[in-house]
Amino acid sequence: MCGIFGLVANKDFHKNFPNKIKDISTSLFSLSQTRGSEAAGIAINDSGFITVLKDALSPKYFIKEKNYKSLFKNSREINLSDDLVISPNYHFSLIGHSRLVTNGNQSENINNQPVIAEGIVGVHNGIITNEKELLEANKDIKKESDLDSELLFKLLNKNFIEEKNILVSINKTFEKIKGSLSIAYFIKDNLNLILTTNTGSLFFLKNDNLFIFASERFILQSLLKKHKIIDSSFSNIFQLNVNNALIFDLKEFSFRKNNVNSLNNLYQNQIEYQITNIEIKDKSKSVKNIKRCTKCVLPETYPFMDFDKYGVCRYCRRHKKFTVKGESELFKKVEKYRSKDGKPDCIVAFSGGRDSSYGLHYIKKILGMNPVAFTYDWGFVSDLARRNTARICGELGIEHIFRTPNISLKRKNVRLNVEAWLKRPDLGMIPIFMAGDKAFYYHARELRKETGIKLVFFCTGNMMEDTPYKFGYSGIRGGESGNTLTKVSAKDKISLLFYYFKNYLLNPSYINQSVFDTAAAYWHTFIKKDDFIYLYQYLKWDEKTVVDTITNEYGWETSRDTNTTWRIGDSTASFYNYIYYTVAGFSEDDDMLSNMIREGVLTREEALERSIDYAKPRKESLLDYMQTIGLNYSETISKINKIKKLF
Repeated sequence: MCGIFGLVANKDFHKNFPNKIKDISTSLFSLSQTRGSEAAGIAINDSGFITVLKDALSPKYFIKEKNYKSLFKNSREINLSDDLVISPNYHFSLIGHSRLVTNGNQSENINNQPVIAEGIVGVHNGIITNEKELLEANKDIKKESDLDSELLFKLLNKNFIEEKNILVSINKTFEKIKGSLSIAYFIKDNLNLILTTNTGSLFFLKNDNLFIFASERFILQSLLKKHKIIDSSFSNIFQLNVNNALIFDLKEFSFRKNNVNSLNNLYQNQIEYQITNIEIKDKSKSVKNIKRCTKCVLPETYPFMDFDKYGVCRYCRRHKKFTVKGESELFKKVEKYRSKDGKPDCIVAFSGGRDSSYGLHYIKKILGMNPVAFTYDWGFVSDLARRNTARICGELGIEHIFRTPNISLKRKNVRLNVEAWLKRPDLGMIPIFMAGDKAFYYHARELRKETGIKLVFFCTGNMMEDTPYKFGYSGIRGGESGNTLTKVSAKDKISLLFYYFKNYLLNPSYINQSVFDTAAAYWHTFIKKDDFIYLYQYLKWDEKTVVDTITNEYGWETSRDTNTTWRIGDSTASFYNYIYYTVAGFSEDDDMLSNMIREGVLTREEALERSIDYAKPRKESLLDYMQTIGLNYSETISKINKIKKLF
């Protein structure tokens, strides 16, 4: 997705650091480039005089242009001195945008941002999915560009003129729009900078002289490291909560935050991003005492576990060497779909994780296809994953299509299910937390209809990452599904359905608005006909090849809070792995490591060492996840820590 950012500086900062604002702005462009590099733009608000500059240039070239540099040379902040009498109303602020094109060709500059929409100048990160319906309902709004963002800001302006109130205008706009919205904007003749989001993709920091915001915490963390002059004066980086607005008074250099969804408050338990004193349990010492297989690293707490007289587990005893269909078979399979004129000939589901990143590379460069990448962002695609999707697609020159649901609703559904689960913890019910993401099957099928592209790749089917325990805790031993959910046997599908039905009766808290998501997930996954190609059913998966390729050739970014490279782009993984490890003494990485032992690519000693390392609690990711769904971090971790252990 696109990157948005900005700052507000008061007169004291102008006087003390007269050239620093341009440096900070330039750094924000550079750090935001991973979120979008097809166009860049900036709007400077110099005491009410707003100047906009935008162009179809990547940020790294945009910041070298004379026009960009002249913006700051012409601004009064550059010319301030101790002898200059500064007006009490003097203020300086800016907003910027690095664009990942989703609609509207960037070569037409009107399609780039900041958007100038009547009385508003603003930047938008996200996608509006009901633009056609909104235009039908608001025939007085006429668009001049191909941008969905133009409609957004014109609708905001219309509602502001009618209501004369910023929060009410945002509320009315958010109620009508479907999709993802993180925006910053100025209103003509109004001394405020307004930030608001329905996804939580806005982060900010402030001291007495400077306020800075960006689309990712990582961007601000990197900025602070680079600009030591401001580092010591900022104590925390905060996240703007879902359905909240931050209204910054440019004259007073202060801000207030409000929930803009007061008529239908989905997030009553919002908390500020903060490091709390609650202890995250590191169970590594007690976990060492669990009996484990003498061949792999799976523990006695694993579902249906038993050991023979040599201490070898049933999974090792039953293991058969993994086989794949082979590259030659894959080349034959895709030949009838191959484009003869370079037009797109396949759709690739793309999460930004290691398997799909390598998969997209392979399909484009080795298989020789012309893919379109597709990401379903249901509200839990992490900022890290977004940066990596931008890197891979940008380097390969691949069109990247996003589909987003009502993210606020999806996140509320997850919260309701987590709250219900905590009332009666059952490890077999944990997959219900991820029910909302299974709509990616539906959107892949719909995208095939929309584009006319028949071939769809999913970069799954890697048996090294098979995790039978997720079904195992539901009482299902599992069959030969090839690590592909849609291939689960009819018997297991029925067993799973009865298991969930039983738990709904035992725990009526599950019977909430999320049941529709859960039912839809079951339909899309287990009932709907499947004819996708699962890449790793054809390719032999090798961790070193995968990770080395994407990191060395594309600069694929790993996580700062773990050494594993698996599922680091999925913000739910840190949460459910913390539960599994706390309660049962293992994480999903242990399945992968055990399979690598069985396949002869890793020794047991190496696997044990990595198992302990990978299972360390990811505190920062856990905090992010709690805030994203609106749970109280301390209360949730405390409840998990008190669950009866299986060891």
